Amino acid sequence: MKTAYLDAFSGLSGDMLVGALIDCGADLAVLERALATLPVGGYRIATRRKVVSGIAAVKFDVEVSEAQPERHLSEITKMIEQGALSDTTRRRAIAIFQALAEAEAKIHNTSPEHVHFHEVGAVDSIVDIIATAWGIEQLGVGELLVSALPMGRGFARSQHGIIPVPAPATAELLAGFPVKLGDGAAEMVTPTGAAVIRALARPADMPLGFEVEKIGYGAGTRELEDRPNVLRVMIGRERAALETDELVEIAANIDDLSPQVYEHVMERLFAAGARDVTLTPTMMKKGRPAIILGVLAAPAHREELARVIFEETSTIGLRFHPVSRLKLHREIREVETRFGKIRVKVSGGHNHGAITVSPEYEDCRRIAVEQKVALRTVIEEAREAAWARLG
Repeated sequence: MKTAYLDAFSGLSGDMLVGALIDCGADLAVLERALATLPVGGYRIATRRKVVSGIAAVKFDVEVSEAQPERHLSEITKMIEQGALSDTTRRRAIAIFQALAEAEAKIHNTSPEHVHFHEVGAVDSIVDIIATAWGIEQLGVGELLVSALPMGRGFARSQHGIIPVPAPATAELLAGFPVKLGDGAAEMVTPTGAAVIRALARPADMPLGFEVEKIGYGAGTRELEDRPNVLRVMIGRERAALETDELVEIAANIDDLSPQVYEHVMERLFAAGARDVTLTPTMMKKGRPAIILGVLAAPAHREELARVIFEETSTIGLRFHPVSRLKLHREIREVETRFGKIRVKVSGGHNHGAITVSPEYEDCRRIAVEQKVALRTVIEEAREAAWARLG
């Protein structure tokens, strides 16, 4: 699968993203046929070439001819499910609306199911979101990367009245993503654009090794004085290097400590900053069985970890040496299951092997005990929820 890099130097909105995907080669006629199968009307699609600061971009518009009702998440989900869309497009579109509903629910102190979609429940935003999910699949894109996002400044008018820029929903959706506060003279990222980022994208590590195959530009509506109001999308393959870090490895041979003590020793070492602790059986001189206690940590924690080992074990000497480590990209995500929220570690991918999903053991064990269900059941459900979110 390919990767799309969203170079959002001028912000991001649903229509800009769809325009850029069409400029990259997504077939507009196929999109129109897919949208025609949805149980919604009162609009037409229009596209045109727009030159912005000498850059030819696609301006994507949804021209609304009928008033649209406020819609709940369940109504929009049902609408998407009734359309002749692929499972992948359907799942991604629903995930975008789910992300937006969760953000709005938090802001308005309600539940996602009770959120009334105003601007984003309108037909133009529904089309933008479904067209985005469709375009990503048609272009063979499996992953989205996004640059740091300009957040703008000032105030904007909404159904709820005057709100600050960035809009509360936008700010909530982009928590955890790199942003540039105060960059831009107006609203630079819309809630629709932010929802796409939350549901489908991850921040791009810079500098980014990337093999570009296609480049598309989607035009925005505003005329900005300090930059062209376009979104640049680059489609290709990530050629990022493996991540590296510098650690210290501490080791001791121990042949006279009760095995019961090691669990306590390991707990203290992790609390003192150890990245990993291992116990390896070995044989010492005169045939004595022993344990090699190994600790991997950042160099700054070396003295504190050594102190713990000397306090808690019988060793009278330690050896250590610096080590360089290559590692796969990894991140902790939170997924929703019928048992509650569970953290999972996602690693791999990015041209360095298959993606691996590992539910956090302590979360799963706590839920299994509290709700009296099998630990294996909780782990399997968390893994399935993570894969569903990854798409």
